[in-house]
Amino acid sequence: MEKPAIAGGTPVRDTKLYYGHQFVDQADVKAVEEVLTSDYLTCGPKVEALEQKLCALTGAAYAVACSNGTAALHIAAMAAGVGAGDELVTTPITFAASANCALYCGARPVFADINPNTYNISPESVRKNLSEKTKAVVAVDFTGQAVPLEELLELCHENGLVLIEDGAHSIGTKYKGRPVGSIADMTTFSFHPVKTVTGGEGGAVLTNRKNLYEKLLLCRSHGITKDAPQYVHESHGPWYHEQIDLGYNYRITDIQCALILSQLDKLGQFAERRREIVNRYNEAFSQIPQLFVQQEIPESDTTRHLYILRIKPELLTIDRKGFFEAMAAENICCNVHYIPVYWHPYYERLGYPKGLCPNAEKLYMEMMSLPIYYSLTDQDVEDVIMAVRKIVAYYQK
Repeated sequence: MEKPAIAGGTPVRDTKLYYGHQFVDQADVKAVEEVLTSDYLTCGPKVEALEQKLCALTGAAYAVACSNGTAALHIAAMAAGVGAGDELVTTPITFAASANCALYCGARPVFADINPNTYNISPESVRKNLSEKTKAVVAVDFTGQAVPLEELLELCHENGLVLIEDGAHSIGTKYKGRPVGSIADMTTFSFHPVKTVTGGEGGAVLTNRKNLYEKLLLCRSHGITKDAPQYVHESHGPWYHEQIDLGYNYRITDIQCALILSQLDKLGQFAERRREIVNRYNEAFSQIPQLFVQQEIPESDTTRHLYILRIKPELLTIDRKGFFEAMAAENICCNVHYIPVYWHPYYERLGYPKGLCPNAEKLYMEMMSLPIYYSLTDQDVEDVIMAVRKIVAYYQK
């Protein structure tokens, strides 16, 4: 049974408000219907159309659409040459896929700590965690805010490493005026339903380097090519193709691509509404001493995927778990992003101890994700603020 609202009072809302939700309109439905009655459900023209649109939006030279964001990270790591015995540095405050992509390649993830104010990976901690085995860095644009790309690129390139920007949260974000997707050696996107634009599932990898693009294509589709200059043997005829490497079936359907293409037409309005919500939250919460508002670097013009509410437990008589439950009692459903990756039992069995990244672990114990998505009404946003204020007022020391 859910706990009652604090002090036995009436919840701020009668209906539940969830932390994330997709927005699908009739244009999206029509786009999918058109594919369903076409000649191609997969491996058709919508895949190339999506890749071209992603390049146009970001300024990247090449895009490879794939089945989901995890697949995008995997083929990016493969294209970077990550293999058995190598190391890949990433952040622990992320979904497990950012680290798992190293394990898929037979490599070892190494965790660098975060900046305690921005929550993004710390370049200084990355540097401290490099070794002769390091092959790549996966830097996550946590909540949608761009990582310090120039600093990380310089660090990676001076050490002969590949920078993979995990942009699952940051489509629509710009860094120093340049769209995310056009800056790092490779950038991955996710189109999961809680992301800014969705295809139900889906992912992509963007790059400016042709050699990486060619590797990504092979990794996505079984290692098979129909590009004659890559053939080892003479062609047998128009049907001919060759498997020249070991790849995977990470292809995306035209159905998904049609939905993503339609959603991308609304990226500007999605981004603007998310900024409005962030600004209102920041305005309200920055005035409350018991809360800490995530800092933004001036270089990042952010399209925010998540909004992190961080409490200061020393100023409250309630911890994060209690605050989370109190929000639920007010019919505001939050989430937590993320449990530090190396705290998961699988990583414990691999020998990763707690205490590796103190800033990340402290953040985890103090944060939760508030509702933020395009279709939130102004009243929804005020309900969230009202609930937070009510809980803080009741539990403040």
